[in-house]
Amino acid sequence: MKPVVAIVGRPNAGKSTLFNRLTRTRDALVDSMAGVTRDRHYGSASFNDVDFTVIDTGGFYFTDSDQFVQKTHDQVRYAIEDADAIIALFDGTQGVSPHDHDIMDLLRASTKPVIFAVNKMDYLKREESLVDFYSFGIDEVFPISAEHGHGIYELLERLVESLPKADPEETQETIRLAIIGRPNVGKSSLVNRILGEERVIVSDIPGTTRDAIDTQVEVNGRQYLLIDTAGIRRKAKVTEKLEKYAIVKAMDAIARCDIALIMIDAADGIVEQDIKIAGYAYEKGRACIFLLNKWDLVEKSDHTFKKYKEDLEYQASYMSYAPFLTISALTGRRVPKIFEAIETVYEQFTHRSATGPLNRIFSEATELNEPSMFRGRRLKFFYATQIAAKPPTFVCFVNYPEGVHFSYQRYLVNRLRESLGLDKIPIRLFLRKRGSDSGSPRRQKRGGKKQEKRQGKKGRR
Repeated sequence: MKPVVAIVGRPNAGKSTLFNRLTRTRDALVDSMAGVTRDRHYGSASFNDVDFTVIDTGGFYFTDSDQFVQKTHDQVRYAIEDADAIIALFDGTQGVSPHDHDIMDLLRASTKPVIFAVNKMDYLKREESLVDFYSFGIDEVFPISAEHGHGIYELLERLVESLPKADPEETQETIRLAIIGRPNVGKSSLVNRILGEERVIVSDIPGTTRDAIDTQVEVNGRQYLLIDTAGIRRKAKVTEKLEKYAIVKAMDAIARCDIALIMIDAADGIVEQDIKIAGYAYEKGRACIFLLNKWDLVEKSDHTFKKYKEDLEYQASYMSYAPFLTISALTGRRVPKIFEAIETVYEQFTHRSATGPLNRIFSEATELNEPSMFRGRRLKFFYATQIAAKPPTFVCFVNYPEGVHFSYQRYLVNRLRESLGLDKIPIRLFLRKRGSDSGSPRRQKRGGKKQEKRQGKKGRR
């Protein structure tokens, strides 16, 4: 396991900016408004061949103005418990504040090594403010600028000295799962249920989750990366800048996941926005599993499940292959079934086929159901090959790809599904042009030169 470093501090001290600097990403939301970060955000960092995990935390302060304060504090405490070392970050432009005293009281109760840094020290004259922070009885304070990178090298040198040596890790492929859906459908509750702890803040208030929160977890010996995302509302209802950023992060999570777990509120039924969100995952070529959450709140009847499934298949007919499960993240009902479905879907999502079997499939398909004529000419399918996985992507070379009707291309995709056992994932099939009568381009070129010579001889005669 890699050592863990937690970044703690008052609101708007620059913790997320430092997190992005250390991880060399833009994963954490950064805004001038205080209190943007609420949950723990994990990322990977490395310095001088030392790999470690960084935790970004919410601002630690005591006030009654924010209803999420206590839950944010709990997340900070969990991060400190998980950490092997802590970076206490202060705001050099504000000097020492009562919030900093609260943080120091929290850190004094911990036995973990603490590295103290004062941020936003972009100009030398601000170094005079360091004197105030030594009043805490600190032996060493690092002046830095997380935004511009000043002082980061010295900070990291001191940090890695305090870290324990990492245990050698076995390399294992990690399945990336993005949990997506409308606000307040239970995404964070599902993450917490899987982890067995309050990893992310849960509230009845829509929009509680603002960032895409990555969490590593092992289930049945398999490594997973859970990505909890902000709720995606209709564009017309998105007005706040932070919410726009959060939705961008959610869309990015869809793009980098292997499987999208699309959560739907069973109490609300399947609404138009659920189908739009599913469409985002479909457009990115992601494997999908529909999770009908809050099933414990639905009045059951003999046809309830069938009705929901038929409704989903009608509204999202282009994704009829995706598995459909009913769960309750609150009670944990059928949550283990999700991972059974994930294993099946992921196996298909990473499938690779040899060229020989593929060509037999296409040959049998075209013999069984011949394509229609195109401008009086017969369509010929020469050979096919798989060019990518995640999702399985195939290319078939045809003499006139523009003449293949979309319904016939869909027929070929269905034959691939049936023959290869890929019935639960998206499949991509591209048609590329190749000459029909003269074979390869090189043979075409040679044939053209011979024809020119013959015509030249005729002309001389």
